[in-house]
Amino acid sequence: MDYARMRAVADELAAHAPEDVWATEISGDEIIMMMSPANLHELIVYRLAKHLDRQLEQSPLGLIAHGGADVEDPASGIKRRPDVMVFPEAALESGEAVHPRDVTAVVEVVSKSNPENDYEGKMRDYPTMGIPYYLIIDPRTGTGLVLSAPHSTPEGQRYSTRREFRFGESVRLGAYGIDTAAFPTY
Repeated sequence: MDYARMRAVADELAAHAPEDVWATEISGDEIIMMMSPANLHELIVYRLAKHLDRQLEQSPLGLIAHGGADVEDPASGIKRRPDVMVFPEAALESGEAVHPRDVTAVVEVVSKSNPENDYEGKMRDYPTMGIPYYLIIDPRTGTGLVLSAPHSTPEGQRYSTRREFRFGESVRLGAYGIDTAAFPTY
């Protein structure tokens, strides 16, 4: 099925979905219905975005840390809704989704119900979209990953750099530091 048709089906499903469906994502030939996140998940998202925004205010690039927007690449057949993205505020002024070329980093907080989406599907999709940094925060284990430097492999685009961390450590997401001590576990 071509991407435009897949997107139309996803939009139609979203229009008729139960109230607890928060968003739809598209990955290849799969439509993913996202349930509303739990409060602890949202607390991490809030704290992280606030922490990043304080640093981004100093940047001359007009970058923001924002959740709730889609990143979409019709050429790759991918539409995702990261928990947090770093991109220029101006990218919100047009279109329905942020283009991946505008995104510096994406962050996902692993859910209890569907961790495979963050560790498999998104780990495949974000480098395919050319997004330079992917941060995974896993409150189930109090750990995380910083993935960076997408490059071509026989299996497709993959991240070449991987740094694991435990909550309480400081990590780098490109030029920005993140203190993970304030992240709760499930």
